[in-house]
Amino acid sequence: MARMTTDLANTVVADTRHWLEQAVIGLNLCPFAKATYTKELVHYAVAGALTEDDALQAVHDELVALAERPMDERETTLLMFPAMFDDFLYFNDFAGAAEDILADLGLEGELQIASFHPRYQFLDTEPDDISNATNWAPYPTLHLLREASIDRAVESYPDVDAIPEHNIERLEAMGRAGWEQLGIQTRVSGEEWVRRCPAGGRKPQPGDGGERDEAGDGDGGE
Repeated sequence: MARMTTDLANTVVADTRHWLEQAVIGLNLCPFAKATYTKELVHYAVAGALTEDDALQAVHDELVALAERPMDERETTLLMFPAMFDDFLYFNDFAGAAEDILADLGLEGELQIASFHPRYQFLDTEPDDISNATNWAPYPTLHLLREASIDRAVESYPDVDAIPEHNIERLEAMGRAGWEQLGIQTRVSGEEWVRRCPAGGRKPQPGDGGERDEAGDGDGGE
């Protein structure tokens, strides 16, 4: 685990909140996000994991914590991994392993997991295609969300199936230059982040093991 100061954790949370405000809510990429954010029902968890085992433990702990809290106290969780997963394909594989934990906990049908990454890339796109920006985030991030929240949002929104197409049209209209004007970091280096930690660290490799520990929580709304 990377030693994470409060200032470093707060930086990760601040960057993530800026992304939510400017892109997810500001561009209306997710029409359901504003109400949850405004009510401060988003929980921000910053994982100092340097190994896959530590990262999976963080996923386990945050899934359990979300399931155990009432929805009117914590509706959704954003779990950020600033010190790992520079490689998007590795992170994509890790997201699959996180889904396995969800199933092992018996929480399928209650919770879901969505993934975001600074270099997120959809199938049949080029790395810098602006359409990928729907899932670009400052740090590798897992969004843990409740099925009940999704059902409630879908009932209140007239055309859920059209959201992806509308998002792509909006992003293509603004272009890469417009996206960059939002001031969202989308090329954060985990290795650089680790160097800022008090104890330093090494770049984690796929398949690394390690002792398990809890994710460090950044401050934020619950």
